[in-house]
Amino acid sequence: MKPYLKLMRVHHYIKNLLIFAALACSGQLFSSGKFLLNLAGFAAFCLVSSIVYIINDIRDSEKDRMHPVKCKRPIASGQVSTGNASILASILAAAAAGLSVWIGDPMAGLILAVYLLINIAYSNGLKDVPLLDIVILVSGFLLRVLYGSIVSDIVISNWLYLTVLVLAMYLSLGKRRNELKQLGGGKTRKVLKAYPIGFLEQGMTMCLTLTNVFYTLWAMDDATAERYSSGRMVLTVPIVLLITMKYSMDVEGASDGDPVEVVLHDAVLLALCIIYLAAMMMILYA
Repeated sequence: MKPYLKLMRVHHYIKNLLIFAALACSGQLFSSGKFLLNLAGFAAFCLVSSIVYIINDIRDSEKDRMHPVKCKRPIASGQVSTGNASILASILAAAAAGLSVWIGDPMAGLILAVYLLINIAYSNGLKDVPLLDIVILVSGFLLRVLYGSIVSDIVISNWLYLTVLVLAMYLSLGKRRNELKQLGGGKTRKVLKAYPIGFLEQGMTMCLTLTNVFYTLWAMDDATAERYSSGRMVLTVPIVLLITMKYSMDVEGASDGDPVEVVLHDAVLLALCIIYLAAMMMILYA
């Protein structure tokens, strides 16, 4: 069972918590109807994201065997056969389709389908196209937020949308930068040869700056102040600054730049994220 859970990348489900962003920021997280819909949407998105990982691992199994870390993945290491992996992907697809039918929103189902198709295209060659590979990585984060917004029928603030956009761009550039530093643009990822290290670092600096600027503008916006406890949302800005600085410090180290791995392997960063979530809950619901 453990190799199959590893194949599904269950620990990466943390990224799908973005589906709850719109609902949580609306102050309606504990509305039972909306919460159940978002929970079902979260489950469906987790299943579809696992399908994407399985397809990618099947296609890249030969390259993964030459990678110092990816060679330990279930298919590359021989723990799971490609046939069994394909069967698992089919079962997950059926379960995700069932959840989408239960949710009952055609637009939400369309976003799931778009996410799956984009990532299949990514696995089948688009990941080797400079900049487009990063755009696809970023679209995954945006689609999660948009999906949660549609499922819960809540409009996203423009500032919040821009914050997620540039933050996702920063995370994606950081992942490519660290892959380039560790692998040197070798056989495991062809697109790295197209990226000068200076370009990636300048892009990271720009996007990290914009992330903090856009979040601050959202926290100080009149509409945000009117909706969320008379402007107390601005108190979360220093916490976000600390989180982005600590993450940046980690990415400058020996990390491979994968956002989930960075957060889960740094106790201080994880604690800061928990403090931020607690502060948000206090402001929105206390």
